[in-house]
Amino acid sequence: MTANNIDLVEHTISSETIASGGMLTVKRDLVRLANGHQSQREFVLHPGAVVVVPLLDNGNIIFERQFRYPLHQVFVELPAGKIDPNETILNTGQRELLEETGYAAKQWVKLGLQHPCIGYSNEVIHMYLARGLTLGQHQRDVDEALKVFEMSLPRCMEMILNGEITDGKTIVAMMFAEKYLSQHG
Repeated sequence: MTANNIDLVEHTISSETIASGGMLTVKRDLVRLANGHQSQREFVLHPGAVVVVPLLDNGNIIFERQFRYPLHQVFVELPAGKIDPNETILNTGQRELLEETGYAAKQWVKLGLQHPCIGYSNEVIHMYLARGLTLGQHQRDVDEALKVFEMSLPRCMEMILNGEITDGKTIVAMMFAEKYLSQHG
């Protein structure tokens, strides 16, 4: 935090857990604002996640179609998943790619990270480009149903622009991947 942003920092006075589940915890904190007033903040604690842009040798990218219960619809997404306890970020990406798609990758490039819901969650999503793919057998969880398919980069970007792909983590990761690939091939 730079010195010129100190007047924006909020400090925790008290904290309570509102709900706690298998993956998420909901908190309510009483905070002191920089101007001395108090306010309340409700937010979700998330373990973090990894999204993978799996690039095939033919230039296409592996995507998934998956039903997402909160919105009751099928989305086009990149392979992704939450970071398990005591698991490295890269291991999460490798595990999720294999589990969901059956692919393993020889080369992993860290593209960056994103904070998808800064107003109500501490979630961080790490982004990787995976290359040198070889297909094996997927290892999906019993409660995981999805369809894997490949798509060209131009078609993906078209689907983002016309609203067919609306998943935030996928959009941001594809923007990073497109930039990386235009500079490094």
